[in-house]
Amino acid sequence: MFRTAIECGLELELELAYRKGTLENYAELRPGSKLFLNISASLLGSDKHQEGFTEELLKELDIPMSDIVIELSEQHPFDNYGLTVAAVEHYRKMGFAIAIDDLGSGYSGLKLWNELRPEYVKIDMHFISSVDRDPVKKEFVRSICNIAQAMHCMVIGEGVERMEELRALQQLGVNIGQGYFLGRPTSAPKAEVDKSFILVDQLDTSAVKVMDSGDTAFSLLRSSPTLDPDDKIGYVSKLFRQNPELTTIPVLVDGKPIGVVLKSELLEMFSTQYGRALYENKPVRKMLSQKVLVVESSTTLSRVSQIVTNQDEFALKQDIIITQDGVYLGMGSVRDLLKRITELKIRNARYANPLTLLPGNVPINREIDMLLRQLIDFRVAYFDLNNFKPYNDCYGYSKGDQVIRLMGELLNRHAQGNNNFVGHIGGDDFVVIFRSADWQECCDRIISEFDDQVRAFYSPQDLQREGIEALDRNGNPTFFPLLGLAIGVVHPDASRCDSHNEVAELATLAKKEAKALPGSALFISRRRGRDDHIDPLS
Repeated sequence: MFRTAIECGLELELELAYRKGTLENYAELRPGSKLFLNISASLLGSDKHQEGFTEELLKELDIPMSDIVIELSEQHPFDNYGLTVAAVEHYRKMGFAIAIDDLGSGYSGLKLWNELRPEYVKIDMHFISSVDRDPVKKEFVRSICNIAQAMHCMVIGEGVERMEELRALQQLGVNIGQGYFLGRPTSAPKAEVDKSFILVDQLDTSAVKVMDSGDTAFSLLRSSPTLDPDDKIGYVSKLFRQNPELTTIPVLVDGKPIGVVLKSELLEMFSTQYGRALYENKPVRKMLSQKVLVVESSTTLSRVSQIVTNQDEFALKQDIIITQDGVYLGMGSVRDLLKRITELKIRNARYANPLTLLPGNVPINREIDMLLRQLIDFRVAYFDLNNFKPYNDCYGYSKGDQVIRLMGELLNRHAQGNNNFVGHIGGDDFVVIFRSADWQECCDRIISEFDDQVRAFYSPQDLQREGIEALDRNGNPTFFPLLGLAIGVVHPDASRCDSHNEVAELATLAKKEAKALPGSALFISRRRGRDDHIDPLS
């Protein structure tokens, strides 16, 4: 229809009619989600374009502008009609978000992305189709996700038609998708997402950092030739000659590994008299070996290391097959595994707090950014000790360090596990990133146990008067109650927080509210984004 309209010079009229009908339908449905409006970039700069048409229609239909995303297609030349970045910024200042459609399919690519700085970018379905099987497409999508992270941009994968593609996209960092696998077009789309598509929480809990794939077998992934059971053994010999670094080539049926051909066994076979002549035209299935380690891509490197070291010496020399739900992704080597394990140990030691050995600021920030990109639901609890400075001044740093270690032990005991993340910012400041549903009960237990155990760090005289005499920040003698624990909890909205910086701002505000309360206290903030202006709720 649009091609015909272009031929008749009526593209603008058709687009405005479609826009009016779409908005009227959206107003009727009121789905409580965003509407992406496809708009031809070239028509925005056309003399015939009716300025204010969309704005007036939204007011008439009582649709907030924040609900609308202007979607510009890369398939159309961006500046044929003199359209400038200022024209797009005009829409953004009105309250619309901007999306680039079909990235990778057309004219301007990264230049357009850089100029417009859109809130969303949609990867063309060409790069999504079979992304689970194509290492080149994987690298393209991974690169796009890295750029998007730096530009605070959400990535959407178009044309998701298979579960394997969805899993691969989640591993690569794409967590918004569209396609027939997720749902076909309908006049009454569901507002609720099918829970079976939310795959992150279904992964092995030991695999935690799904997006931080540097900690999983996914980081070992490298492309490798594969074989069919009916391929000839002579062809295998040729592959080994062309790829001298290979020790193993997987044999697949319907994308799943059924065994491998080992270079050592092939060389042994061909070394015998008439070996090559006897076997080179035989099918691969004649020398299929099961001497191979197969691991899921989400398996943690520490777990892979345990599995490898439990194998015999022969297996230590072989490559590792990496799968996703049993479907072949690629190969990994034991050498790369050892290298990654060493890197992770050095990294963790560098960023750990020396007093509690808990992760410090860098891994805390990395974890929050990963959860935001993954759109994973989480809460951040900021723990801070009340009256810690005067206690330190009175009892000395050695006693103060013992209190801090107590705090670390309590958090490890009550909050560790269930995909939660315990971190030590520094001094008497701690953070727990909760993904478990029992976060509030956990905080209550920590407060109760802290109030009970901290009394052991005071003299009988100070316990009797329930506090100490010390100088305040202005140097005046002041009475300070016993150490207490202030906990501020926030529930960030991943769609409204760009990075850990905004989450930290919310958590700091919540902690201040908690410290303003008497004694040990838990404050639960209702703020979910930096732009919220809500009365506090404790």
